[in-house]
Amino acid sequence: MKFQLSLALVLVFCVSTVGAQITQNVRGTVVDVESKYPLIGVKVQLYTSDSNLFRSLTDEYGNFELRNVPVGKYDITFDYNFYNSSKQTVIVQSGKESIVNVELEEEIITTEEVEIIGNANKDVQNEMALVSAQQFSIEETERYPGSRADPARMASNFAGVQGADDTRNDIVIRGNSPLGLIYKVEGVDIPNPNHFAVSGSAGGPVAIINNKILGNSDFFMSAFPAEYGNSISGVFDLRFRNGNQTKHELTGQFGFLGTEIMAEGPINKQKRSSYLIMGRYSTLSMFQAIGVSIGTDAVPVYGDGAFKFSFPQKNGGNLSLFGMAGASSIDIVVSEQTEVVEEAFGEGDRDQYFNTSMGIFGASYKKSLNENTFIKSTIATTFDTQNANHNFLIRSLDTAVVNGEQSVSIRTDSIYPLMGYQFKTNRLSWYGAINHKISKQHIIKVGFNVDGFLMKNIDSALNAAHDQFRIRHDFEGMSLLIQPFVQYKWKVNQRMDLTAGIHSQYFSLSNSISYAEPRLGWQYRLKNKQVLSAGAGLHSQTQPLYQYTYQRYDAQNNPVLHNKNMDFTRSFHSAVGYEKTFKKSLRFKSEVYYQQLYNIPVDMKPSAFSLINQGSGFQRFFPDTLVNNGSARNYGIELTVQKFFDQSFFYMITASFFESRYTGSDGVERDTDFNGNYAANFLAGKEFKIKDKNVLSLGWKFTVAGGRRYGFVDVPATLEENELIFLDEGFNERQFDDYYRLDFRTTYKINTKKLTHEIGLDLVNILNTRNILALSYAPSLSDPTADPIAERYQLGRLPIFYYRVDFRLDKQNKN
Repeated sequence: MKFQLSLALVLVFCVSTVGAQITQNVRGTVVDVESKYPLIGVKVQLYTSDSNLFRSLTDEYGNFELRNVPVGKYDITFDYNFYNSSKQTVIVQSGKESIVNVELEEEIITTEEVEIIGNANKDVQNEMALVSAQQFSIEETERYPGSRADPARMASNFAGVQGADDTRNDIVIRGNSPLGLIYKVEGVDIPNPNHFAVSGSAGGPVAIINNKILGNSDFFMSAFPAEYGNSISGVFDLRFRNGNQTKHELTGQFGFLGTEIMAEGPINKQKRSSYLIMGRYSTLSMFQAIGVSIGTDAVPVYGDGAFKFSFPQKNGGNLSLFGMAGASSIDIVVSEQTEVVEEAFGEGDRDQYFNTSMGIFGASYKKSLNENTFIKSTIATTFDTQNANHNFLIRSLDTAVVNGEQSVSIRTDSIYPLMGYQFKTNRLSWYGAINHKISKQHIIKVGFNVDGFLMKNIDSALNAAHDQFRIRHDFEGMSLLIQPFVQYKWKVNQRMDLTAGIHSQYFSLSNSISYAEPRLGWQYRLKNKQVLSAGAGLHSQTQPLYQYTYQRYDAQNNPVLHNKNMDFTRSFHSAVGYEKTFKKSLRFKSEVYYQQLYNIPVDMKPSAFSLINQGSGFQRFFPDTLVNNGSARNYGIELTVQKFFDQSFFYMITASFFESRYTGSDGVERDTDFNGNYAANFLAGKEFKIKDKNVLSLGWKFTVAGGRRYGFVDVPATLEENELIFLDEGFNERQFDDYYRLDFRTTYKINTKKLTHEIGLDLVNILNTRNILALSYAPSLSDPTADPIAERYQLGRLPIFYYRVDFRLDKQNKN
């Protein structure tokens, strides 16, 4: 009640604040798209709704500043001789300066007049990407309902991308396992950037990456440029933004998913150095600490943070120090329960203690050597750990009569250790690249990624009879992953671009090598703002690292790393696309793709098992001896109609129709676990300006998709192993009902002289639709004869609230 009263007083104060027109500054940098060389004298213009003009010219460092722009939403134009013009959208609010960084492309002079399609809302950062690439715009995607400020969940709105589990942010790209996705930061690969991340997965319930620290990034889904490797489905190339170089600013946020604070500002204004630091801690665990009940004792505890320090150099280079880390834990203590209830997490026959952590710390240097050459080098160290202990419970029911009524309670008769493991991976990474513009039409980029791994995996568990422990992992060692690349771009004329590249890959642990993976891209710009594109390429990927260290025992009971020599999974990608841009920021886009995967690890003995089906959920897996004889194929069509956020509203309609099939070692072709056959999203949002300085936003999202695949349960084997076992016969021939979900989002933003307040509410699954996720093994304690197989459902209705405030600490500049 006190909190509600305090919040009400804050809102009354904010709404009643009146006075002079509220303004803020807009700043940024303009550089050449290939050489990253600063462009001097670029004309920057911003028109307000009342036809006032704000304009500036970029200085010797490519910087510009527009001072005292009224709060609101505007378009900024950038014009420079012999370069294609660009238009960007900027939202000006009182609490933070607006930063707009732009890369301009040099014109190719021809005798033919060509209409240039330059829309900053969709251009990807990597100039070599011509097909199956999407710019991840923070300003655009944070408006998507149900996204929970999570980059992965935001990306699941794109055509061809869908979530695998409402409680996690695993994403399925064109029917591939979530394992096929890699994350990169400042050029280097990073471990799974999520809390409660299980070994061999790429997702989790809560993202460690916070969208507030990100600049516009790239998301690739197929035939990506030669710079990217060790992935067979997608790449999330993330970029940390710099802090404000001229003003100190603070952001605080309190909400369901965490309580966080962020600070940014100049270290030295004359040298243009800056800092950005943020941290977050789980709100639910804070509630528990002060005695507020949230309905379960298994409260997730997590915290994370990130930073970036940027130091421009006198020679025109830039040195940045960056980092991101997070830790999480949860204790699911079923043995303390006495009431017959269903626990929100975990399994009912054991106590579980689970904690994880990950982090990356690095330094990156980049410099334009001249107007044609740009270099970048990043050195980073990363770590990720997973620790778990399970204690098995033998329980029974106590029945008693209290006040004439029968009551039933649970008694724990005994507890003993069942399983425990500790996985640690430390990695040292080095990325280097040089980008050279040979001429206006010819660009070449050469570089490498080198990763050194130090792994220490320990795991032991009771056998099925619970009479002997078996050591499943006992490995400590090093390995090396080397990935050189070269890529070339030919701007044939103002209409057509061609790219070509070669990527190579070597992994020392399994002695796997891919000598040359060719990549090709093509784009042709037709009249009337139409674009044709195509791409193809070979790709390869290592298996989950812990699978290489899993040991079994030979006839003499000696441990053997029986899957240590697994080769890469390999894939051929191809895609053809068509795009049409209309007026008022409206775009239609379609792509047709085909992907052939081969060299997939499958059982040596004939079976339906394939690693292509792994990678979602919280389970690890312990296969028999595997060989690289499996195959799979994905093909489909994707459609997108998108109205970028312009004036006061946006909408996006995406639809995917696809097939995803695989063949195991038994030679039978089946549906993959992720073959839902179709998925569609409809998103829309509208903003209402109130009293010229406040904004009310409403948004909604409707998702429909084909249900998950599943097979027939082998009940005797399931009872013997105490876990779900499926029959090979009929595997994935069954399908759950279609998936439906409606989300709603509303925010209210209040601009005062120095502060911007924002109150938001995300209603996930507002209709509380019961979507089936999977089957689970759930024996009944009260009725041992009951069917032990139960349906597990996706997330129900979930309200997610937050309150955010941005404010500047320095005085406003005056003209």
